[in-house]
Amino acid sequence: MEIKATLPPKGRDLRLDLFRGIANWAIFLDHIPDNVVNWITTRNYGFSDAADLFVFISGYTASFVYARMMLERGFIVGATRLTKRVWQLYVAHIILFVIYIVAIGYVAFRYSDPDIINEFNVAGLAGDNAIETLRQGLLLKFKPVNLDVLPLYIVLMGLFPPVLWMMLRRPGLTMLASIALWLAARYFEWNLPAYPGGSWYFNPYCWQVLFVFGSWCALGGAVRSRSIIDAPATLYFCIAYLVFAMVMTMAGKFPGFGSLFPHWLYDTFNPNDKTNLAPYRFVHFAVIVILVIRFVPKDWPGLEWRVFDPIIVCGQQSLAVFCVGVFLSFVGHFELMLSSGSLFAQIFVSVTGIAIMTIVAYYISWSKRQDKPPPKPAVAAAKAA
Repeated sequence: MEIKATLPPKGRDLRLDLFRGIANWAIFLDHIPDNVVNWITTRNYGFSDAADLFVFISGYTASFVYARMMLERGFIVGATRLTKRVWQLYVAHIILFVIYIVAIGYVAFRYSDPDIINEFNVAGLAGDNAIETLRQGLLLKFKPVNLDVLPLYIVLMGLFPPVLWMMLRRPGLTMLASIALWLAARYFEWNLPAYPGGSWYFNPYCWQVLFVFGSWCALGGAVRSRSIIDAPATLYFCIAYLVFAMVMTMAGKFPGFGSLFPHWLYDTFNPNDKTNLAPYRFVHFAVIVILVIRFVPKDWPGLEWRVFDPIIVCGQQSLAVFCVGVFLSFVGHFELMLSSGSLFAQIFVSVTGIAIMTIVAYYISWSKRQDKPPPKPAVAAAKAA
Protein backbone atom coordinates (compact mmCIF):
# COMPACT_ATOMS: atom_id res chain seq x y z
CA MET A 1 0.00 0.00 0.00
CA GLU A 2 1.36 3.40 -0.98
CA ILE A 3 2.69 5.68 1.74
CA LYS A 4 0.64 8.87 1.80
CA ALA A 5 1.71 10.37 5.11
CA THR A 6 4.30 13.13 5.26
CA LEU A 7 7.05 12.30 7.71
CA PRO A 8 8.07 15.14 10.02
CA PRO A 9 11.59 16.52 9.46
CA LYS A 10 14.37 15.03 11.54
CA GLY A 11 15.54 16.91 14.61
CA ARG A 12 13.98 17.72 17.95
CA ASP A 13 10.87 19.90 17.97
CA LEU A 14 11.21 22.05 21.07
CA ARG A 15 7.53 22.96 20.88
CA LEU A 16 6.68 19.42 21.96
CA ASP A 17 9.00 19.66 24.96
CA LEU A 18 7.68 23.10 25.88
CA PHE A 19 4.01 22.16 25.84
CA ARG A 20 4.63 18.77 27.44
CA GLY A 21 6.42 20.56 30.27
CA ILE A 22 3.50 22.97 30.59
CA ALA A 23 1.12 20.00 30.73
CA ASN A 24 3.12 18.35 33.52
CA TRP A 25 3.21 21.51 35.59
CA ALA A 26 -0.51 22.13 35.05
CA ILE A 27 -1.47 18.54 35.94
CA PHE A 28 0.45 18.88 39.21
CA LEU A 29 -1.31 22.15 40.06
CA ASP A 30 -4.75 20.90 39.03
CA HIS A 31 -4.41 17.83 41.26
CA ILE A 32 -4.16 20.01 44.37
CA PRO A 33 -7.69 21.05 45.41
CA ASP A 34 -8.40 24.40 47.05
CA ASN A 35 -5.23 25.83 45.55
CA VAL A 36 -5.42 29.36 44.22
CA VAL A 37 -2.33 28.82 42.03
CA ASN A 38 -4.16 26.36 39.78
CA TRP A 39 -6.21 29.29 38.54
CA ILE A 40 -3.36 29.93 36.12
CA THR A 41 -4.06 26.66 34.26
CA THR A 42 -6.21 26.48 31.14
CA ARG A 43 -8.98 24.37 32.67
CA ASN A 44 -10.40 27.51 34.30
CA TYR A 45 -10.75 29.41 31.04
CA GLY A 46 -12.01 26.88 28.53
CA PHE A 47 -13.37 23.39 27.96
CA SER A 48 -10.06 21.50 27.58
CA ASP A 49 -7.15 21.25 30.02
CA ALA A 50 -3.68 19.81 30.52
CA ALA A 51 -4.87 16.20 30.16
CA ASP A 52 -6.00 16.89 26.58
CA LEU A 53 -2.61 18.45 25.83
CA PHE A 54 -0.75 15.51 27.38
CA VAL A 55 -2.64 12.91 25.33
CA PHE A 56 -2.35 14.90 22.09
CA ILE A 57 1.41 15.41 22.46
CA SER A 58 1.81 11.73 23.36
CA GLY A 59 0.23 10.75 20.03
CA TYR A 60 2.25 13.37 18.15
CA THR A 61 5.52 12.25 19.76
CA ALA A 62 4.83 8.54 19.22
CA SER A 63 4.41 9.16 15.50
CA PHE A 64 7.36 11.54 15.41
CA VAL A 65 9.63 8.89 16.95
CA TYR A 66 8.34 5.58 15.58
CA ALA A 67 6.89 6.32 12.12
CA ARG A 68 10.24 6.58 10.36
CA MET A 69 11.46 3.47 12.18
CA MET A 70 8.41 1.51 11.04
CA LEU A 71 8.91 2.59 7.43
CA GLU A 72 12.66 1.99 7.28
CA ARG A 73 12.89 -1.18 9.37
CA GLY A 74 9.44 -2.73 9.00
CA PHE A 75 6.25 -3.06 10.99
CA ILE A 76 7.62 -5.72 13.37
CA VAL A 77 10.57 -3.60 14.47
CA GLY A 78 8.39 -0.50 14.90
CA ALA A 79 5.77 -2.47 16.83
CA THR A 80 8.34 -4.05 19.15
CA ARG A 81 9.91 -0.65 19.89
CA LEU A 82 6.47 0.70 20.73
CA THR A 83 5.86 -2.34 22.93
CA LYS A 84 9.14 -1.67 24.72
CA ARG A 85 7.93 1.86 25.45
CA VAL A 86 4.62 0.49 26.72
CA TRP A 87 6.52 -1.75 29.12
CA GLN A 88 8.52 1.24 30.40
CA LEU A 89 5.28 3.13 30.98
CA TYR A 90 3.71 0.15 32.75
CA VAL A 91 6.71 -0.30 35.07
CA ALA A 92 6.63 3.43 35.87
CA HIS A 93 2.93 3.20 36.64
CA ILE A 94 3.34 0.22 38.96
CA ILE A 95 6.18 1.90 40.86
CA LEU A 96 4.13 5.08 41.19
CA PHE A 97 1.06 3.03 42.15
CA VAL A 98 2.87 1.26 44.99
CA ILE A 99 4.57 4.40 46.33
CA TYR A 100 1.32 6.34 46.09
CA ILE A 101 -0.86 3.89 48.00
CA VAL A 102 1.84 3.27 50.63
CA ALA A 103 2.15 7.02 51.19
CA ILE A 104 -1.61 7.43 51.50
CA GLY A 105 -1.87 4.47 53.86
CA TYR A 106 1.00 5.72 56.01
CA VAL A 107 -0.44 9.21 56.27
CA ALA A 108 -3.89 7.88 57.16
CA PHE A 109 -2.41 5.65 59.90
CA ARG A 110 0.14 8.16 61.20
CA TYR A 111 -2.36 10.98 61.55
CA SER A 112 -5.40 8.85 62.37
CA ASP A 113 -7.30 10.20 59.36
CA PRO A 114 -9.19 7.29 57.74
CA ASP A 115 -11.18 9.70 55.57
CA ILE A 116 -8.14 10.28 53.39
CA ILE A 117 -8.27 6.61 52.33
CA ASN A 118 -11.76 7.10 50.95
CA GLU A 119 -10.89 10.46 49.43
CA PHE A 120 -8.13 8.91 47.32
CA ASN A 121 -10.10 5.75 46.48
CA VAL A 122 -7.81 3.26 48.21
CA ALA A 123 -10.30 1.91 50.76
CA GLY A 124 -10.22 -1.51 49.10
CA LEU A 125 -6.61 -1.94 50.17
CA ALA A 126 -7.55 -1.61 53.83
CA GLY A 127 -10.12 -4.41 53.91
CA ASP A 128 -10.36 -8.11 53.20
CA ASN A 129 -10.07 -7.55 49.43
CA ALA A 130 -6.56 -6.08 49.51
CA ILE A 131 -5.01 -8.86 47.37
CA GLU A 132 -7.77 -8.66 44.77
CA THR A 133 -7.55 -4.88 44.75
CA LEU A 134 -3.81 -5.07 44.09
CA ARG A 135 -4.38 -7.61 41.31
CA GLN A 136 -6.90 -5.31 39.70
CA GLY A 137 -4.37 -2.50 40.04
CA LEU A 138 -1.87 -4.55 38.06
CA LEU A 139 -4.56 -5.01 35.40
CA LEU A 140 -5.12 -1.22 35.35
CA LYS A 141 -8.72 -1.61 36.49
CA PHE A 142 -8.18 -0.23 39.99
CA LYS A 143 -6.85 3.32 40.05
CA PRO A 144 -6.51 5.65 43.03
CA VAL A 145 -7.51 9.27 42.52
CA ASN A 146 -5.15 11.16 40.17
CA LEU A 147 -3.65 7.96 38.73
CA ASP A 148 -5.89 7.85 35.65
CA VAL A 149 -3.77 9.48 32.94
CA LEU A 150 -0.88 7.00 32.83
CA PRO A 151 -3.10 3.87 32.41
CA LEU A 152 -4.85 5.67 29.55
CA TYR A 153 -1.48 6.39 27.96
CA ILE A 154 -0.43 2.74 28.35
CA VAL A 155 -3.58 1.45 26.64
CA LEU A 156 -3.35 3.94 23.78
CA MET A 157 0.33 3.19 23.16
CA GLY A 158 -0.27 -0.55 23.39
CA LEU A 159 -2.89 -0.41 20.64
CA PHE A 160 -1.00 2.12 18.52
CA PRO A 161 1.17 -0.10 16.21
CA PRO A 162 -1.64 -1.05 13.76
CA VAL A 163 -3.04 2.49 13.95
CA LEU A 164 0.36 3.93 13.02
CA TRP A 165 0.67 1.44 10.16
CA MET A 166 -2.66 2.64 8.80
CA MET A 167 -1.88 6.29 9.49
CA LEU A 168 1.22 6.08 7.32
CA ARG A 169 -0.83 4.77 4.40
CA ARG A 170 -4.28 6.29 4.81
CA PRO A 171 -3.96 9.21 7.24
CA GLY A 172 -7.29 10.81 6.39
CA LEU A 173 -9.22 7.55 6.56
CA THR A 174 -7.54 6.61 9.85
CA MET A 175 -8.48 9.95 11.37
CA LEU A 176 -12.08 9.55 10.22
CA ALA A 177 -12.22 6.03 11.69
CA SER A 178 -10.95 7.38 15.00
CA ILE A 179 -13.62 10.08 15.02
CA ALA A 180 -16.29 7.48 14.20
CA LEU A 181 -15.15 5.28 17.13
CA TRP A 182 -15.23 8.29 19.47
CA LEU A 183 -18.75 9.28 18.47
CA ALA A 184 -19.99 5.68 18.54
CA ALA A 185 -18.55 5.18 22.04
CA ARG A 186 -20.37 8.29 23.22
CA TYR A 187 -23.65 7.20 21.63
CA PHE A 188 -23.53 3.55 22.76
CA GLU A 189 -21.84 4.39 26.11
CA TRP A 190 -18.86 2.12 25.54
CA ASN A 191 -16.17 2.23 28.22
CA LEU A 192 -13.80 -0.12 30.04
CA PRO A 193 -14.87 -1.44 33.46
CA ALA A 194 -13.12 -0.22 36.58
CA TYR A 195 -12.69 -1.91 39.95
CA PRO A 196 -14.55 -2.25 42.28
CA GLY A 197 -17.26 -0.66 40.14
CA GLY A 198 -17.99 1.93 37.53
CA SER A 199 -15.84 2.63 34.49
CA TRP A 200 -12.64 4.43 33.51
CA TYR A 201 -12.55 8.14 34.28
CA PHE A 202 -10.78 8.70 30.93
CA ASN A 203 -12.78 6.60 28.49
CA PRO A 204 -10.13 5.11 26.13
CA TYR A 205 -12.67 4.68 23.32
CA CYS A 206 -13.19 8.45 23.35
CA TRP A 207 -9.80 9.81 24.35
CA GLN A 208 -8.09 7.85 21.59
CA VAL A 209 -9.30 10.52 19.16
CA LEU A 210 -6.93 13.08 20.71
CA PHE A 211 -4.05 10.61 20.52
CA VAL A 212 -4.79 9.84 16.87
CA PHE A 213 -5.32 13.54 16.16
CA GLY A 214 -1.80 14.16 17.44
CA SER A 215 -0.49 11.42 15.16
CA TRP A 216 -2.41 12.83 12.19
CA CYS A 217 -0.97 16.31 12.78
CA ALA A 218 2.57 14.90 13.06
CA LEU A 219 2.30 12.88 9.83
CA GLY A 220 1.26 15.71 7.53
CA GLY A 221 -2.26 16.58 8.61
CA ALA A 222 -1.21 20.01 9.82
CA VAL A 223 0.79 20.66 6.64
CA ARG A 224 -2.06 19.60 4.35
CA SER A 225 -4.48 21.81 6.28
CA ARG A 226 -2.25 24.87 6.20
CA SER A 227 -4.48 26.84 3.83
CA ILE A 228 -7.42 26.39 6.21
CA ILE A 229 -5.31 27.16 9.27
CA ASP A 230 -4.01 30.40 7.74
CA ALA A 231 -7.40 31.60 6.48
CA PRO A 232 -8.68 34.82 8.14
CA ALA A 233 -12.09 33.23 8.75
CA THR A 234 -10.42 30.44 10.74
CA LEU A 235 -8.70 32.96 12.97
CA TYR A 236 -11.97 34.81 13.65
CA PHE A 237 -13.72 31.53 14.47
CA CYS A 238 -10.92 30.44 16.82
CA ILE A 239 -10.97 33.70 18.75
CA ALA A 240 -14.77 33.70 19.00
CA TYR A 241 -14.83 30.07 20.18
CA LEU A 242 -12.16 30.68 22.84
CA VAL A 243 -14.15 33.62 24.20
CA PHE A 244 -17.36 31.58 24.20
CA ALA A 245 -15.63 28.66 25.95
CA MET A 246 -14.25 30.96 28.63
CA VAL A 247 -17.69 32.49 29.23
CA MET A 248 -19.36 29.09 29.56
CA THR A 249 -16.59 27.80 31.84
CA MET A 250 -16.87 30.83 34.09
CA ALA A 251 -20.65 30.36 34.13
CA GLY A 252 -20.10 26.86 35.55
CA LYS A 253 -17.72 28.12 38.23
CA PHE A 254 -19.82 31.07 39.39
CA PRO A 255 -23.53 30.20 39.84
CA GLY A 256 -24.57 33.82 39.92
CA PHE A 257 -23.01 34.44 36.54
CA GLY A 258 -24.36 31.15 35.18
CA SER A 259 -27.93 32.13 36.12
CA LEU A 260 -27.75 34.89 33.49
CA PHE A 261 -27.85 32.32 30.68
CA PRO A 262 -30.77 30.17 29.45
CA HIS A 263 -30.90 26.76 31.07
CA TRP A 264 -30.58 24.93 27.75
CA LEU A 265 -27.36 26.79 26.96
CA TYR A 266 -25.88 26.45 30.44
CA ASP A 267 -26.77 22.75 30.73
CA THR A 268 -25.18 21.96 27.36
CA PHE A 269 -21.71 22.83 28.64
CA ASN A 270 -22.01 22.30 32.40
CA PRO A 271 -20.85 20.04 33.81
CA ASN A 272 -18.01 19.58 31.34
CA ASP A 273 -18.09 15.98 30.07
CA LYS A 274 -14.45 15.01 30.52
CA THR A 275 -14.89 11.25 30.77
CA ASN A 276 -16.32 10.84 27.28
CA LEU A 277 -14.52 13.85 25.76
CA ALA A 278 -17.44 16.08 24.82
CA PRO A 279 -17.35 17.39 21.21
CA TYR A 280 -17.18 20.99 22.42
CA ARG A 281 -14.11 20.00 24.44
CA PHE A 282 -12.40 18.46 21.42
CA VAL A 283 -13.20 21.50 19.27
CA HIS A 284 -11.78 23.78 21.97
CA PHE A 285 -8.51 21.88 21.98
CA ALA A 286 -8.38 21.76 18.17
CA VAL A 287 -8.77 25.55 18.14
CA ILE A 288 -5.75 25.86 20.45
CA VAL A 289 -3.74 23.55 18.19
CA ILE A 290 -4.64 25.66 15.15
CA LEU A 291 -3.50 28.86 16.86
CA VAL A 292 -0.22 27.27 17.98
CA ILE A 293 0.50 25.98 14.46
CA ARG A 294 -0.31 29.40 13.04
CA PHE A 295 1.68 31.56 15.46
CA VAL A 296 4.38 29.29 16.96
CA PRO A 297 6.42 27.71 14.15
CA LYS A 298 9.05 25.08 14.83
CA ASP A 299 11.85 27.65 14.34
CA TRP A 300 10.28 30.31 16.59
CA PRO A 301 13.22 32.13 18.25
CA GLY A 302 11.36 32.30 21.56
CA LEU A 303 11.96 28.58 22.04
CA GLU A 304 15.59 29.45 22.74
CA TRP A 305 14.76 31.93 25.51
CA ARG A 306 16.33 30.91 28.79
CA VAL A 307 13.08 31.58 30.65
CA PHE A 308 11.59 28.52 28.92
CA ASP A 309 14.52 26.22 29.78
CA PRO A 310 13.00 24.74 32.98
CA ILE A 311 9.71 23.96 31.23
CA ILE A 312 11.45 22.45 28.20
CA VAL A 313 13.71 20.27 30.35
CA CYS A 314 10.64 19.05 32.27
CA GLY A 315 9.05 18.20 28.92
CA GLN A 316 12.13 16.31 27.79
CA GLN A 317 12.00 14.15 30.94
CA SER A 318 8.24 13.93 30.83
CA LEU A 319 7.60 10.47 32.29
CA ALA A 320 9.72 10.94 35.40
CA VAL A 321 8.46 14.48 35.94
CA PHE A 322 4.85 13.36 35.53
CA CYS A 323 5.25 10.59 38.13
CA VAL A 324 7.00 12.91 40.57
CA GLY A 325 4.30 15.54 40.02
CA VAL A 326 1.47 13.10 40.79
CA PHE A 327 3.13 12.07 44.04
CA LEU A 328 3.91 15.66 45.00
CA SER A 329 0.31 16.67 44.35
CA PHE A 330 -0.74 14.27 47.14
CA VAL A 331 1.98 15.64 49.42
CA GLY A 332 0.91 19.18 48.64
CA HIS A 333 -2.76 18.40 49.23
CA PHE A 334 -1.98 16.80 52.59
CA GLU A 335 0.30 19.67 53.59
CA LEU A 336 -2.52 22.16 52.94
CA MET A 337 -4.87 19.97 54.98
CA LEU A 338 -2.48 20.04 57.94
CA SER A 339 -1.72 23.73 57.68
CA SER A 340 -4.06 26.67 57.65
CA GLY A 341 -4.39 26.42 53.88
CA SER A 342 -3.54 30.11 53.67
CA LEU A 343 -2.70 31.90 50.46
CA PHE A 344 0.99 31.81 51.37
CA ALA A 345 0.80 28.05 52.04
CA GLN A 346 -0.87 27.43 48.67
CA ILE A 347 1.75 29.43 46.81
CA PHE A 348 4.59 27.82 48.79
CA VAL A 349 3.32 24.28 48.09
CA SER A 350 2.83 25.01 44.38
CA VAL A 351 6.19 26.71 43.84
CA THR A 352 8.06 24.09 45.87
CA GLY A 353 6.45 21.23 43.95
CA ILE A 354 7.31 22.74 40.57
CA ALA A 355 10.86 23.45 41.78
CA ILE A 356 11.30 19.79 42.83
CA MET A 357 9.94 18.57 39.49
CA THR A 358 12.37 20.88 37.69
CA ILE A 359 15.34 19.74 39.79
CA VAL A 360 14.47 16.11 39.02
CA ALA A 361 14.31 16.91 35.30
CA TYR A 362 17.68 18.69 35.31
CA TYR A 363 19.27 15.87 37.29
CA ILE A 364 18.03 13.21 34.88
CA SER A 365 19.23 15.25 31.90
CA TRP A 366 22.65 15.65 33.53
CA SER A 367 22.78 11.96 34.43
CA LYS A 368 21.99 10.88 30.87
CA ARG A 369 24.80 13.06 29.56
CA GLN A 370 27.23 11.37 31.95
CA ASP A 371 26.24 7.95 30.60
CA LYS A 372 27.45 8.91 27.13
CA PRO A 373 31.11 8.14 26.44
CA PRO A 374 33.32 11.24 26.31
CA PRO A 375 34.54 12.27 22.85
CA LYS A 376 37.86 10.82 21.78
CA PRO A 377 40.83 13.21 22.10
CA ALA A 378 41.40 13.37 18.34
CA VAL A 379 37.73 14.15 17.69
CA ALA A 380 37.66 16.75 20.45
CA ALA A 381 40.85 18.38 19.10
CA ALA A 382 39.42 18.44 15.57
CA LYS A 383 36.24 20.10 16.79
CA ALA A 384 38.27 22.63 18.76
CA ALA A 385 40.31 23.44 15.69
